[in-house]
Amino acid sequence: LFYILDLTSDGKNWVNKSTCFCIMHTIDFHMTVPAVTFNLRKVELTPLEQRKLTFDSHTMVTELESRGFAKCQAELIVSALVTLTTANMDIVYKDMVTKAHQEIAVQQLMAHLDSIRKDMVILEKTEFANLRSENMKMKRELEQLKSRLEEESQKVRAETKLDINLENSRISDMFTEQEKKLIEATTEFHQKKADLEHDNMEISKKMDFQVASLKTLLESLKLETIRYLAATVFSCLAIALGVYRMWR
Repeated sequence: LFYILDLTSDGKNWVNKSTCFCIMHTIDFHMTVPAVTFNLRKVELTPLEQRKLTFDSHTMVTELESRGFAKCQAELIVSALVTLTTANMDIVYKDMVTKAHQEIAVQQLMAHLDSIRKDMVILEKTEFANLRSENMKMKRELEQLKSRLEEESQKVRAETKLDINLENSRISDMFTEQEKKLIEATTEFHQKKADLEHDNMEISKKMDFQVASLKTLLESLKLETIRYLAATVFSCLAIALGVYRMWR
């Protein structure tokens, strides 16, 4: 509710002393709706005739008239205040509860909790029996699975052991064969080495013999050359001596 009033400096007379404007707007009061509870009974907390206002409306109208408001304006303002106060009191009373109503709600809640507790006990027993049966079933399945795993493990262990033995024998045979090949290669190498040394000795002997033969031949050729040279020199001297004698 809004009022637009233009007052003079003294606060008692209207501007132009002729007009008075009152603008009223309807106000929507939003009431809180109580939540629905379990077996809740609606109880009227306080009768309407016992809900008293907190101020005197007649005194308020008189006070407003003494302040310069017209009687219709004062009554309208007081009526709006009464409406607002009543709405606020309704809201407050709806959020309040009496002791009797509280005890009834507590008893209903305890009864509901007892029924829930009984249901929980029954459900717990049923669930416990179901869990026990499921546990026994899972235990049997686990034992079967354990025995199956042990059988598979023994089978895999035996196969692995057999494979390891076969691999060891194969590696031993391979090692023996490689050792034989190595011995044969070593023997062949030593034999070839001995043959090469023998060939080298034969070649060395032949080379020594050839060198000695060449030295002997060279010495004989040297002697022959010296002899031929000596014969040639003596022949030349004899011819020269003969020519010399002939000229004399």
